[in-house]
Amino acid sequence: MSREILLLADALAREKNVNRDVVFGVLEQALASATKKQLRDDIDVRVEIDRNTGDYQAWRYWQIVPDDEHEFPESQIAWTDAQVSHPGLALGDTVREPLEAVEFGRIGAQAAKQVILQRIRDAEREQILNDFLEREEYLVTGTIKRVERGNAIVEFGRVEATLPRDQMIPKENLRSGDRVRAYLLRVDRSARGPQIVLSRTVPEFIAKLFELEVPEIEEGLLEIKGAARDPGIRAKIAVKSNDPRLDPIGTCVGMRGSRVQAVTGELAGERVDIILWSADAAQFVINALAPAEVSSIVVDEDRHSMDVVLDENQLAQAIGRNGQNVRLASELTGWELNIMTVEEAQRKNESEATTLRTLFVEKLDVDEEVADILVQEGFASIEEVAYVPIGEMLDIEGFDESLVNELRARARDALLTDAIASEEQVESSTRALSALEGMDETLLQQLAGQGIQDADALAELGVDELVEMTGVAEERASKLIMAARAPWFS
Repeated sequence: MSREILLLADALAREKNVNRDVVFGVLEQALASATKKQLRDDIDVRVEIDRNTGDYQAWRYWQIVPDDEHEFPESQIAWTDAQVSHPGLALGDTVREPLEAVEFGRIGAQAAKQVILQRIRDAEREQILNDFLEREEYLVTGTIKRVERGNAIVEFGRVEATLPRDQMIPKENLRSGDRVRAYLLRVDRSARGPQIVLSRTVPEFIAKLFELEVPEIEEGLLEIKGAARDPGIRAKIAVKSNDPRLDPIGTCVGMRGSRVQAVTGELAGERVDIILWSADAAQFVINALAPAEVSSIVVDEDRHSMDVVLDENQLAQAIGRNGQNVRLASELTGWELNIMTVEEAQRKNESEATTLRTLFVEKLDVDEEVADILVQEGFASIEEVAYVPIGEMLDIEGFDESLVNELRARARDALLTDAIASEEQVESSTRALSALEGMDETLLQQLAGQGIQDADALAELGVDELVEMTGVAEERASKLIMAARAPWFS
């Protein structure tokens, strides 16, 4: 029988184009399964086949576990017993004993054959998939083999993939036999059917289509920096030229629009705006909102947002139908965009200036004239007054060294006072939390680690949330939360 095993392994490896070791692995599993069924299904059996001679040996395994954890004698052996039969082995080690393996001919039954062939098919499919993935082809072209519940099964070469309904361009009607292009979205190795999932809606798809149509991109002369899409309706792509002699937008458009039209045709008529990328974020946003003309932009780095100011007659064009233009521009640039008219911007600036003026008057104990100067010079917080380089403040007209030093000292005192007040408030809140019935120091630290530092925050939690967060018993969690909520009912 040993020779028969070698011949079978070689024949299957050649026929199915899979590694010879994979075939041996499948045969070992089949022999182990047959041996277990002959003895007991719950024992741990493994079979080893010699790759050169075809001889095989079956082994039964037990894992060494502590005496008090010896629950499954079919596959476990207690530590004390293992020390008697196999001295020198440690906890977690395995003990094995030889078994008489079933004869190879006995697994020639139809059921066993089906298991072997199925696993060989799985191995063959995995090999084909790995070969495909190694080529790193993200843009694939194939034929729709069939449509199942709205999802298309696409075949290209020896590979099958799924194009789900939600990854198709809306309103497009794909049928069996159609040629289709798509982007390799992901590989789902848990799926029983085709494991490759395709998409025609992701932004990466349009970028790959332009790479196909514009040779300068593959050559590195042009670069696509980003894309945003409303599939089937409108898209924006940002391009950058790595060659100053090359017009990136004109190159992507092509002679008489031939290149962009080829992409649009593939995307069911999706209109494509080609945007000039800029390292300056504000300029990039201006380009992305074209053809609307931007009057001014205020950048808020902390919130990663921009206030985009336009004339009234440019507003509708900047926003687009149902907010489409500004939404795509925001996705493309990665910035939150707040579109507003000149009048709205003025009102917002006046409101912010009034708030800042009041803050400076109260915290720095200065008159409105000094506060107005600080606002006009661009100071937006007490911290900036306290720590901006002294030379910058001395450059302000009407500010001498004495005034500057006094303002900086007052600003630092105000920050210190606020910090002390904040710390006292936290301490007070913590004391109130620690005073709750059922609270202890360990639980207090657990809550603090989860950002729960006062009774109000605890009161907002549900019992299951507190149990999951800290591991306390449900009854204790309920009492703590009700104690925290007591002020609500008083």
